[in-house]
Amino acid sequence: MADWQSLDPEAAREAEKYDNPIPSRELILQRLADRGEPAAREELAKEFGLYEEDQIEALRRRLRAMERDGQLIYTRRGTYAPVDKLDLICGRVSGHRDGFGFLIPDDGSEDLFLSPSQMRLVFDGDRGLARVSGVDRRGRREGVLVEVISRAHESVVGRYFEEGGIGYVTPDNPKIQQEVLVTAGRNGGAKIGQFVEIKITHWPTPRFQPQGDVVEVIGNYMAPGMEIDVALRSYDIPHVWPKDVIKEARKFRSEVEDKDKEKRVDLRHLPFVTIDGEDARDFDDAVYCEPLGKLRLFSGGWRLYVAIADVSSYVRLGSALDVEAQQRGNSVYFPERVVPMLPEELSNGLCSLNPHVDRLAMVCEMTMNKAGQMVDYQFYEGVIHSHARLTYNKVSSMLEHSRTREGKALREEYKEVVPDLKNLYNLYKVLVEARHTRGAIDFETQETRIIFGDERKIAEIRPTVRNDAHKLIEECMLAANVATAEFLQKHGVPALYRVHDGPPPERLEKLRAFLGELGLSLHKGKDPSPKDYQALLASIAGRPDFHLIQTVMLRSLSQAVYSTENNGHFGLNYEAYTHFTSPIRRYPDLLVHRAIRSIIRSKVDTPHVKRACAMSIPKARIYPYDENTLEQLGEQCSMTERRADEATRDVVNWLKCEFMKDRVGETFPGVITAVTGFGLFVELTDIYVEGLVHVSALPGDYYHFDPVHHRLSGERTGRSFRLGDTIEVKVMRVDLDERKIDFEVSEKTLAAPIGRKQRSAAPAGDKVEQPPLSEAKATPKPRSRKSEAAEAYFPKDAVQRNAEVRKSREMKKALMSEARTGGHASSKSDKGGKATGKPTKHRKGPPKSGAPRKSKSKS
Repeated sequence: MADWQSLDPEAAREAEKYDNPIPSRELILQRLADRGEPAAREELAKEFGLYEEDQIEALRRRLRAMERDGQLIYTRRGTYAPVDKLDLICGRVSGHRDGFGFLIPDDGSEDLFLSPSQMRLVFDGDRGLARVSGVDRRGRREGVLVEVISRAHESVVGRYFEEGGIGYVTPDNPKIQQEVLVTAGRNGGAKIGQFVEIKITHWPTPRFQPQGDVVEVIGNYMAPGMEIDVALRSYDIPHVWPKDVIKEARKFRSEVEDKDKEKRVDLRHLPFVTIDGEDARDFDDAVYCEPLGKLRLFSGGWRLYVAIADVSSYVRLGSALDVEAQQRGNSVYFPERVVPMLPEELSNGLCSLNPHVDRLAMVCEMTMNKAGQMVDYQFYEGVIHSHARLTYNKVSSMLEHSRTREGKALREEYKEVVPDLKNLYNLYKVLVEARHTRGAIDFETQETRIIFGDERKIAEIRPTVRNDAHKLIEECMLAANVATAEFLQKHGVPALYRVHDGPPPERLEKLRAFLGELGLSLHKGKDPSPKDYQALLASIAGRPDFHLIQTVMLRSLSQAVYSTENNGHFGLNYEAYTHFTSPIRRYPDLLVHRAIRSIIRSKVDTPHVKRACAMSIPKARIYPYDENTLEQLGEQCSMTERRADEATRDVVNWLKCEFMKDRVGETFPGVITAVTGFGLFVELTDIYVEGLVHVSALPGDYYHFDPVHHRLSGERTGRSFRLGDTIEVKVMRVDLDERKIDFEVSEKTLAAPIGRKQRSAAPAGDKVEQPPLSEAKATPKPRSRKSEAAEAYFPKDAVQRNAEVRKSREMKKALMSEARTGGHASSKSDKGGKATGKPTKHRKGPPKSGAPRKSKSKS
């Protein structure tokens, strides 16, 4: 097979993409299938006739990529085999707080249910191979793990406890249900109840529990700021700068050197300004706008300059700064604390477009006609001098409230830039009209800001107000991002786009069913457009159920991701869209800047580039990425974005629970924000804290869950609780460990007369029986808000909680006794059989040095 190119169906594609091509993935899979047995990399290289070092290295990378993507498995013998030939499924493990989990296949096929006994072998986020072992009572696939490919966590964060002299750590992540045993003498001096980080030294097996050494004592349970310290470690967010990164960052001077300003377009004479929040410290973008004269081609239009910090001039490809920025993916913004993607020497210093200093910038210069349409654009490397650091509130006062005392005072203070702000404001009004004409979706959402008092305790949760200054900057950034996407497409450069697909079919079907019950419709065709969404929003404006309908519409949409496939942005209704405007805090933007620079510094003749005699640079030195590499980077950046969102949400939930701990027993008005088969989620009015009213707290009736109407309806009384309804609730319990708050419907709400509409027959749905009112007080504590999902796999009669608790305690006692006496308790090893109930947590003392670790488990 030395002449592999004659046999490779994708040889032409490989030759086009690479200077020194190697066999395609398709040919590698075909060769392994023909062999009928796994092959080592050296064997494949020999069979394909690959002898040059760069070819062998390229083959190694391709095989690793195929392993990562689930096409191949790397066996313990050091050979590769096709996954599909082994009838194995490769994917990521997703745990559940009730002990079971799922394997989410890489190929997008149906998830595999993993029983609690299987989940005792892995942690949430691990990657593994599994085979289908059967189907559950609902016809869903169940899996058995064959091999753990990679571990998601080297360490776990949790609280340290001791029992019978044996230390263990309970993970803070509720999706990890195993307690991690602490090796004797390796507790790091932790005290009971403290948060610690424990490094795993022995991974869980069917017989052994996970075990590790405490490597850091984070601090006391309720210490100020503890919520962020825990989240950083729980979500594996890099937050400590490596030494080589610190060394590189310290080499930069505080000001731009004169030699770096040469051979750039000089825009220092233009009065650029930055407009950001009150507490912003890193300034990515500066703007300037001027009207086009009457004699110009586009009379009545504007020239808009968007200058973005030229981070790619400082963060060089492959440097320590670049590697760390890629790992972080983005800056993470916690309440009153930022974990930056770049060190402060750059993020707040040399790269930040601070006022009254020269800064390097990547400039997007756009020409807009009087209808707000972009008719031309250019990109170039520039140097600017920001004339003012403005805030949204100040700009709003100067433009929207110019006649107030504050507005007049600010206009006098910033009189140099007020005319330019007026130009920006006039352009903004036209861009908004163009946005409406385009049909972009404009949801009305409410964001909040946490205000802290003494010792970092919440004093207030305040709603943020979006004024025209926010929207002005947003429209300028959108325009620059669109110009960038078109620029990259025109020049055929592979790049990361910000892709937002339309609503998935199943969500769209549910939305249409909901709208149909209200006499509304969303385009009669198969696929609605963003214009259809926006038209519906406009038609329901002013209705009392507007926020209810908007919420359901919003939940029908998919999540935006980074991808090399430009599928457009549904929500904004753009055919091509990317992120260009925040390279200080987003790695995809930095990649886009490198792509732009590779075109500017090339010898390509293009009208969309302005050059200032800077020398050309080979593309490989600036932007050596192919589509496969970019796709991997896109997945990485999408992951880090989700990770940041989850971590900040977790911190905010912690703080809100802390805020409500002193309010147990108090009553508040609220709005139902979600309805499920197991209860109602309610957000407290003007407090912006959400909690759960479990169905067990809705006494005196049988309740039906109606997913179409998003409501729970009582069978006998006709009382219903619907998404968007206003009710009064009482705070019953706050659980800081699980980050949840339990409410109970107040007596005032239950005593209110039931309207005629509520007395209508309850719709068919999931029936939930509740005890009579007299028995409601004796109702057991509500279960975890997600535990009802377990009933899809475990019948109620199989979940014998009290029996399992007793069994767990007896087992722990036996294990503690065994650990102290050095005896060996016999038990059948768990081979991954089906669980018959909720899993118990097993704990025993760490083994003596050199002794095998044992743990006792029952199926």
